[in-house]
Amino acid sequence: MADFFLQALGQVSSPSVLALIVIGVLFGIIGGSIPGFTVTMAILVVFPFTFAMDPVSGVSLMVGVFVGGYSGGIVSGVMLGIPGTPSSITTVYDGYPMAQNGEPGRALGIGVAASFLGTLISVAVLVFFGPLIAGFSMNFRPWEITALIVFALTLVAGLSSGALIKGLLAAALGLLITTVGYDRNSNLRFDFGLPALGSGFEILPVMIGIFAFSQLMGNLEKLRDEQGKIKGVDTSVTIPYGRILKDMGSQKLNTLRSSLIGSLVGALPGTGGTVANFISYDQAKKFSKHPETFGKGTPSGIVASEASNSAVAGGAFVPTLALGIPGDLPMAIMMGVLILHGITPGPLMFEQNPVLVGAIYASLLIGAVIMVLCQLLLVRWFAKISLIPQEVLVPVVLMLCAIGSYALNNNLFDIWVLFVFGVIGYLLWKAGVPLTPLILGVVLGNNLERQLFRALELDESWMTFLTRPLSALFLALAVASVIFSLYQDRKIQHNQLRARNLPEQ
Repeated sequence: MADFFLQALGQVSSPSVLALIVIGVLFGIIGGSIPGFTVTMAILVVFPFTFAMDPVSGVSLMVGVFVGGYSGGIVSGVMLGIPGTPSSITTVYDGYPMAQNGEPGRALGIGVAASFLGTLISVAVLVFFGPLIAGFSMNFRPWEITALIVFALTLVAGLSSGALIKGLLAAALGLLITTVGYDRNSNLRFDFGLPALGSGFEILPVMIGIFAFSQLMGNLEKLRDEQGKIKGVDTSVTIPYGRILKDMGSQKLNTLRSSLIGSLVGALPGTGGTVANFISYDQAKKFSKHPETFGKGTPSGIVASEASNSAVAGGAFVPTLALGIPGDLPMAIMMGVLILHGITPGPLMFEQNPVLVGAIYASLLIGAVIMVLCQLLLVRWFAKISLIPQEVLVPVVLMLCAIGSYALNNNLFDIWVLFVFGVIGYLLWKAGVPLTPLILGVVLGNNLERQLFRALELDESWMTFLTRPLSALFLALAVASVIFSLYQDRKIQHNQLRARNLPEQ
């Protein structure tokens, strides 16, 4: 392991790759700093620029965006009281009050330090547990992989709180999209007489359309509210380094606990930074000697939030690299980068592409260091970037998305794909349909079909899925996930109905 890591470190340390990591981190921080832009949006915009790069350069750039994006959300959260990304929601609870109390520099400094330490701890989790999971999953055959993908999709759909049926339908729609074009037996499906559909839909324009287009349109709808919040914001910031070191010295256990929560939650398919954010904040409050200070500007709340959402980075890479199952939406896009470069994530990746795996480790470490330096040196500018009006931002981002989709194959049809799926995504978003299961269905659909066909070619009996212990376990977990989610949905509906009836009583 040491040999390939040193070899990867040598490649990542080259001036050109280091420059790409710096660019990625800067863009990620900027993307995270702008309310509503999100880490996912930043990754989608950068994605097309990796096509002409070698795998190490492309992955290093994306890792830089990933690390920077998760830490960037703290800027608008502290300065504006608006989370830059969904994974920094709880940062606002204590970061914004601290800034309102005249200490914005302290709040930003604590958040940046916690993000740095959270990333380092998550890299350690990735280094130690990634190969172990990969080694275990070497025993997986088509039956186990098929059942695992089904479980991942049901888990993601089940996390669509209060909308399980919609989540399952979204996942099924994502799988349906991947059936367009030729199948493995060269049979043409669902082309509707259009030659351009013979090769199916490209993942990139579909993902950008479904997620980015709908997100940007939603941002425009909220434009008036956000403008009202941004008025009169003071962006002058001074970082009190000595005070931050003292604060972090008293937060050792909180930092470790929150980072481990972020790493473990990140490793679960379909969870990500937002779930880790709330869990770690809740645990920090429960373990605190002064829980009454939470929500009023305590360092413990900022540390819990930022350490956990940054730790998701390393944790989310574990299932993506070891099993080929994306941990969350940004990881689904990262998996798309690897696939476009001819690399299939999964158990064999650690044997066939050890240098690339090492490059991911090294990029995460280097990206964390660059993130700290950039945040502390340029925090005043990032605070001003967070004030960019949505009416300026939205058309620029849409233009970049269209250019990126066209650059994939120099095909105008891909821009139409982006637009059509953008409208579909926006309508689904308006209808309350969660988009993450749909995206993961698109990403995992081809692999699910391939593994299912291979399993049935080896053994025509469907009972084999139930007679093999691991595949039966994953299918049982999938059923349990759906049942538990139905129970939660019923409970949510009952509580809402009870809350409406209370005033009448």
